[in-house]
Amino acid sequence: MASLFWTLGSLYGASSVMLGAFGAHGLKSRIADPSRIASWNTAAHYQLIHSTTLLLATYAAPQNRLAMGLFTAGMTMFSGSIYLLVLNPEKFKALGPVTPLGGLCLIGGWVALAVGRRGAVPRL
Repeated sequence: MASLFWTLGSLYGASSVMLGAFGAHGLKSRIADPSRIASWNTAAHYQLIHSTTLLLATYAAPQNRLAMGLFTAGMTMFSGSIYLLVLNPEKFKALGPVTPLGGLCLIGGWVALAVGRRGAVPRL
């Protein structure tokens, strides 16, 4: 199971760099609203942070599938909904409530990491 999360973390990390580059270079010619560009950058930033965290969790806490699942779901819902809302706010307006749910999953992933170790510090 940890190898699945390793693969997902790697793919989410690679896609966050690609999406961040698109936001910095390609999106500005399509979207004039600076707040939408900032939202895109926030999504890419959070995706990169949590893909790295997912990779570290597969090594430091491979038994903690709850944390890894929450990070994966959180990145998908939080960053994914923001990307779609930035690209087409009217078409994807129903996804607005998904963003905070994704954020809660990301927070839950951190809490699951903290609770799952029960005081043991992983050796990296």
